[in-house]
Amino acid sequence: MRATVTVMLKQGVLDPQGEAVRRALGALGFDGVEGVRQGKLIELDLADGTTEAQVTEMCEKLLANTVIESYRVEMG
Repeated sequence: MRATVTVMLKQGVLDPQGEAVRRALGALGFDGVEGVRQGKLIELDLADGTTEAQVTEMCEKLLANTVIESYRVEMG
């Protein structure tokens, strides 16, 4: 079984890496990019029987800094 966790900075939290990517894209001639938010994608290969609640607990304890980041779990 596999779980995919997408972690992103919460709205209102400055994203300096995203801003650096936006500026670099502009320097490369991609002028239509008005904003970039950078996050991380974590794929977990799980033992059968692992629940979404367990993956959520993993996110709360380690995978995401819930003060400044939000996360989404997809099981499948």
